[in-house]
Amino acid sequence: MDAFYASAEQAAKPSLRGKAVVVGGLGPRGVVATASYEARVFGVHSAMPMSQARRLAPHAAYLVPRFGFYRAISEQVMGLLRELSPLVEPLSLDEAFVDLEAGGAAWDEESARLVGAKLRADIRAVTGLTGSVGLAASKMLAKIASEQAKPDGLVVIEPGTERALLGPMPVRTLPGVGPATGDHLRRAGITTVDELVEAGEDELVRLLGKAHGHALYAMALARDERPVVAEREAKSVSVEDTYDVDLHDRIRIGVEVRRLADRCVRRLREAGLSGRTIVLKVRRYDFSTLTRSETLRGPTDDPAVVREAAARLLDSVDTTGGVRLLGVGVSGLADYTQEDLFAQAAGERTEEDGREDPAEAAQEGERGPAERRWLAGHDVRHAEYGHGWVQGSGLGRVTVRFETPDSRPGRVRTFRIDDPDLEPAEPLPLVPPAPHGSGESGTTGAEEGGTAGPARPAGPVGGAWPVAAGAGDGEGDGRR
Repeated sequence: MDAFYASAEQAAKPSLRGKAVVVGGLGPRGVVATASYEARVFGVHSAMPMSQARRLAPHAAYLVPRFGFYRAISEQVMGLLRELSPLVEPLSLDEAFVDLEAGGAAWDEESARLVGAKLRADIRAVTGLTGSVGLAASKMLAKIASEQAKPDGLVVIEPGTERALLGPMPVRTLPGVGPATGDHLRRAGITTVDELVEAGEDELVRLLGKAHGHALYAMALARDERPVVAEREAKSVSVEDTYDVDLHDRIRIGVEVRRLADRCVRRLREAGLSGRTIVLKVRRYDFSTLTRSETLRGPTDDPAVVREAAARLLDSVDTTGGVRLLGVGVSGLADYTQEDLFAQAAGERTEEDGREDPAEAAQEGERGPAERRWLAGHDVRHAEYGHGWVQGSGLGRVTVRFETPDSRPGRVRTFRIDDPDLEPAEPLPLVPPAPHGSGESGTTGAEEGGTAGPARPAGPVGGAWPVAAGAGDGEGDGRR
């Protein structure tokens, strides 16, 4: 998917279409999850510190991610991919590999090209968003092709052209070559894929070690035998938050752990799972990271049980000096529960009594309703003006633009943060374009049916034609 989070926000907010949009964490330590193509013109990119993005594009709209909204769109796209093949390997919300031969959808270059074109049209028709498709005989090459296709395009790497295509590319193009490995190779005088091949396998093993050296040499020769692996079951469920200011107060830290435990349990229940092992993650002021875990007698999805276990784990951690990140996770997953009846009963009593935890109540007052509720970009509803989204908040006020995905750009109004007529709302679904506007014309990147590399006889090598449906824009959660 093309600039997925930002494109979804533009589709949902008419006033932002065609404008620079940056999605990510907005605090002092926030990072960019993704940026619209309009924002990328100014040098903004994913994983960039948000403070730097604001300097580069001060006029852009800065929004907090809405992961539930993105996940719903992602599920629609993944559903389209699963109609093509049983072998779909999601890499993130916005990217997946598909083995087209396994589903019988494609068997040569021509049939794969037709499937790719139809997939792009289907994505546009269902979601109203654009995706880019890369077609090749291996996962590595399909990924590279989809990068070349962006935005809103389709590129085929024809079998037999792979070496000529890869040769002049930077070594960072290959999977497994990150900044550290890239710098190490550069110091050895190796900057392109051709230079990797010239260096030879023995030299790469000497520089990088046996496993990495062998694998990188094979990829430099366009050899990638990795299969497309269908989606695996989750091994754990976890949530974490990074704080703009280090937490020092032990009561505050305890409240945050309780909140994270509750969020983790909500995710467990949404997935219909339970777990036996509770894990606490604490990153201290000096960036040292501590993890503690406790294994229960049986799997649970009881919030009281998870909260109590996380609290016990916190007791064993020294938080002197401050905490910058907290996380709670559950592993040892199962699709059934073996409840702690005593903890469950205690939880039910607390809910029935409606009593508020004093530490949590104090924390709510410290954070304030604006920080807790009115996040930039998130949905709200006003009793008189209807559906809108938060443009910003502060100094006891919240500014809202009232518009919907199928409306004209809306008006802006400002309210007190405690206005009883204003409340958070669920996102509205996107409105796909009319049929006459969803054709294959108007691509802004690589043109439909484009090819990469010199012409060669068609036909797949090794049988598989995986599709990288979206090259991935490094979408993250922006909460580092």
